[in-house]
Amino acid sequence: MAALDIPFFGTLVLCLILVSASYTMAVAMGAGQGRPHLLPSARWGTYATCALLLVAILVLAYAFQVHDFRIRYVARYSDRSMPWWYLITSLWGGQDGSLLWWSFLLSGYTFFAVRWLRGRYTELQPWVIATLMSILIFFAILMLFAANPFATYIRTTPGDGEGLNPLLQNYWMAIHPPVLYMGFVGWSVPFAILVAAMVTGRLGNEWVRAARLWSMIAWTFLSIGLLLGCLLSYEELGWGGYWAWDPVENASFMPWLVGTAYLHSVLIQERRQMMKVWNVFLLFLTFFLTIFGTFLTRSGLIASVHSFARSDIGQYFVWYMAFLLIAIAALMIWRLPKLKADNEIESLVSREFAFLLNNWVLLGMMVFVLIATTFPLLSQWVRGEEVTVGPGFYNKWMVPLGIVLLFLAGLGPLVAWRKATGSKLLRAMAFPVGAGVAVGLL
Repeated sequence: MAALDIPFFGTLVLCLILVSASYTMAVAMGAGQGRPHLLPSARWGTYATCALLLVAILVLAYAFQVHDFRIRYVARYSDRSMPWWYLITSLWGGQDGSLLWWSFLLSGYTFFAVRWLRGRYTELQPWVIATLMSILIFFAILMLFAANPFATYIRTTPGDGEGLNPLLQNYWMAIHPPVLYMGFVGWSVPFAILVAAMVTGRLGNEWVRAARLWSMIAWTFLSIGLLLGCLLSYEELGWGGYWAWDPVENASFMPWLVGTAYLHSVLIQERRQMMKVWNVFLLFLTFFLTIFGTFLTRSGLIASVHSFARSDIGQYFVWYMAFLLIAIAALMIWRLPKLKADNEIESLVSREFAFLLNNWVLLGMMVFVLIATTFPLLSQWVRGEEVTVGPGFYNKWMVPLGIVLLFLAGLGPLVAWRKATGSKLLRAMAFPVGAGVAVGLL
């Protein structure tokens, strides 16, 4: 591939991604509306879209390796002195490339999800494909019209690049962002399965079973990504140690909190056919928070040592998030009769209620972090001046909530389903409490 062709070819591939994803979504929707013979075409369209995204990421990686500084993104995040491994991490070191990386990982999830769905959950497949393609369409539009990683300089091409931020020239940068993105992007698949279940009306345990594997994969990657982020922050001076309640750290923490609540709550639905509306809400909110976190990182509205510079892509995210809210609200209202619980909580001393309390605490923690994170914006709008809150404010409230959550995590498995008596609960608690006290005294 001649170096001269890279910017044009890369942009052409982005255009083809948009066309291919749009075609695939349309065909998949047709397959879901009584034309099952279109489903194989939707699958092949999915594979083609995924292949195009692989080509796009390889083209950008090649542009970094050959130092094609006509491409603004390459010039801003690399220079000729950087070793090849830092040139690879530059792929996600800036805004435009990170959006392409987000899309590339989503294409990988989509490919394996479609392969996994083949032969099972037949009625859900078309709408899963259509939903995943709609997400890819949004990011393709974003890259083509607001954050093209292949955009070039209009006048003068620099002889050398600006180089990657020294804070990002750390071996953890080769691991932490990809793993964290795997967690963020991974929630797209359970969300797509949920949308498919809502559209088809198959709202029993089928969609829960279909989403279980992908939810666990996404939650695991997000958990590991958060831990790796703590290590990265600790090694970089001025980043606040392991955890400083930085807005972008919080943006990753919020979907983890809600995703954790969902993974606990959905157990109640599987066993007792309860909390169906609640589980739909939690899963949607988890996915929504991954989009919100991506917006928060890239809009530049809130100052952070992790965030990218202020840009124009914020308005695209605002419109997309508004669309998501309206669409899921409409689906929930439409399917509300099918989301009625078959059973109710019979006692406050039961595993169901303990899990519900667990959910309330996790959701309360998320709401607190959300308000504290966006408080500078809220204060600017209300009072006309920006007011920030520091780590001390977070710790004052989150530590007590964390202690309550830890207590509930230990209590929940000890309580019986349906209804537990006080005497049985005390007997069940005797050994773990005694062991805990003994360990504490040692």
